Amino acid sequence: MEKKEIIAALMTANVNFLNALGLNIDVSISRENKKFNEVVGFCEQVITIIETFYKEKKEIVFLDCSCGKSYLSFVLNYVLSNVFALNTYFYAVDKNTAIIEKCERINSLLGFKNMCFINAKTIDVLPEKSVDFVIALHACDVATDETIAKAIKIKSRHILVVPCCENNIRNRLKEGHPLVDITDFGLLRYRFASILTEALRAQFLAGAGYSVKLVEIVSPKYTPKNLMIIAKRKKRNKKYNMNKFQKLDEMFNTDFALQSFFADTGSNRSECYKAICG
Repeated sequence: MEKKEIIAALMTANVNFLNALGLNIDVSISRENKKFNEVVGFCEQVITIIETFYKEKKEIVFLDCSCGKSYLSFVLNYVLSNVFALNTYFYAVDKNTAIIEKCERINSLLGFKNMCFINAKTIDVLPEKSVDFVIALHACDVATDETIAKAIKIKSRHILVVPCCENNIRNRLKEGHPLVDITDFGLLRYRFASILTEALRAQFLAGAGYSVKLVEIVSPKYTPKNLMIIAKRKKRNKKYNMNKFQKLDEMFNTDFALQSFFADTGSNRSECYKAICG
């Protein structure tokens, strides 16, 4: 069986688990459920990385940013415990107080002892444990950038994010760039904003010393927002730079939001880039 099939089978075999999450009561419908398939696809990528880089038995720490109802953390916790018998710990962060309270109620039903739910902005969180994975599933617009910034700041070994909307960039593409004849049209501007936003994020991560790849975690029939950015921190044995990111940012006049989370690292943009790459 493929990883996706194993994960899906494990989840659907436990109706009480699905019911507690509120993913779906009817198992037959759950397998076609959009969120169900997104979570399964995300888990598959995490497990692939764990199989590759975590041969030794150690505690693996996750930081789930803009976690919402924490579907992702709950499912990862369940799968990694039941299939891999791994020692894990999960921080789940969201600025919505009601959502965090709901997560805590769900966890009281499921009985996990290795989860901490935090009501705060992602950028302000200071995990007590060293974080191995920073993850986010459909953190809205600049919340994905906040997630990436936090991951870089705490030197997370792995970053996996599935972005959501790209409103910040889309609103800036109406004028002042070399492809304005394309972005004059709303639908094309919408699609190009998605490509440009993920390219900027990928180049920023590469400049900050991460190897980066982009994959699809689920079929587009479930959601068009199926692109995942996977980044792994490289050994700090050579200098990195933001040249490619900076060139792209300036070409399209985006003043990209991700860099704003590093304003405290330098008095100007050049110093900021130097601090990030150092």
